[in-house]
Amino acid sequence: MKIAVIDYGMGNLRSVSKALEHVAPGAQVVVSSDPDFVSGADRVVFPGQGAMPDCMRELDSRGLRQAVLDASRGKPFLGICIGLQMLFDQSEEGGVRGLSVFDGTVRRFPHEKMIDSSGGRLKVPHMGWNEVHQTDAHPVWRGIPSGERYYFVHSYYAVPAEHRFVSGEAEYGLRFACAVARDNIFAVQFHPEKSHTAGLKLLANFIGWNP
Repeated sequence: MKIAVIDYGMGNLRSVSKALEHVAPGAQVVVSSDPDFVSGADRVVFPGQGAMPDCMRELDSRGLRQAVLDASRGKPFLGICIGLQMLFDQSEEGGVRGLSVFDGTVRRFPHEKMIDSSGGRLKVPHMGWNEVHQTDAHPVWRGIPSGERYYFVHSYYAVPAEHRFVSGEAEYGLRFACAVARDNIFAVQFHPEKSHTAGLKLLANFIGWNP
């Protein structure tokens, strides 16, 4: 099995590749910016960190847009963090257009909603561990209890136009979609590669998933 971790110059890709190697020791895990390798891979992981305008610019400058779009249509595809946000139509971060794989927008956490249960002010970016509540029985959740905690680092969150594609939600001042799924795509706002046992289990489930 060949697993492509898409490298468009944004994010710590080593931790993603190492986590995948751990859960799939027999697979060939390659961090690649080569569109041909991405096209030939059996599974594709689309991670990222940083500002979405920079991510979209780098994706295009490396000629990877079409390879990502093709992979999102035809093989098991996992988006992580910005790799989830870039799948949507538009982001408030710089007013940039995304890839429009999913209909919807990416919004900044609203200042007026950033209040915790005791009335204290929540910080943006949302950084740290948070519970994820599963909204469906997707195979990538197999064996993971709803309410498990994962590691987040983000200031923006996706708002899908169709709620039926939401696979997981979290609370941070408001309830937001932190996992989306459709056909061969599963994408998460949190970082499974930094989320210990639950994150490794999710990655292992992705490796074994045959949509």
